[in-house]
Amino acid sequence: MNKTPDTQYPIHALLQKRWSPRAFSGKTVSTEALGSLFEAARWAASCYNEQPWRYIVARKEDAEEYDRLMSCLVEGNQAWAIQAPVLMLAVTKKTFTFNDKPNAHARHDLGLATAGMMLQAAALDLYMHAMGGILPERAVELYRVPDDFQVATGIALGYLGDPDSLAEPMKTTELEARVRKPLEEIVFASSWEKPAGFL
Repeated sequence: MNKTPDTQYPIHALLQKRWSPRAFSGKTVSTEALGSLFEAARWAASCYNEQPWRYIVARKEDAEEYDRLMSCLVEGNQAWAIQAPVLMLAVTKKTFTFNDKPNAHARHDLGLATAGMMLQAAALDLYMHAMGGILPERAVELYRVPDDFQVATGIALGYLGDPDSLAEPMKTTELEARVRKPLEEIVFASSWEKPAGFL
């Protein structure tokens, strides 16, 4: 299955390789590989070096913990994420540690950390699928997440699996070409929605 995108300009091979599958194999993700992913997240940039990200992780080898984290996903995501050998919840700290003021950049910084993790995953032939379909209140209750933190997204991690393992319409989506908006719709200069001249 070739998911290499058709880019307008050349990009790094790891960026081309990264995508978000729903079909995962049952192959175990090693402790060393997991450590490398979280190390990549740890070295992401963040406002005031706050590093507002936290991750809750469960591996399929620990069935009780895996089921507990699975219960924090909405039913539609549980249907496919059950294949993934590793599940995570990504969490942000709402305030800056040094002054207790609201950190408006926390989710942005969590995104940077998770993107770094995704690229490290791609380098290891692993794939991650981030999902908004979670039950934050349940996660807060089950994991005793403090009030100053917000459960933001769920993540499934593993090696590529067989698209035939998915029900429709997810199987069809899995096999479709990857597409993005053209650069002219997202990069502006001079005024809003005026494409930058260098494009």
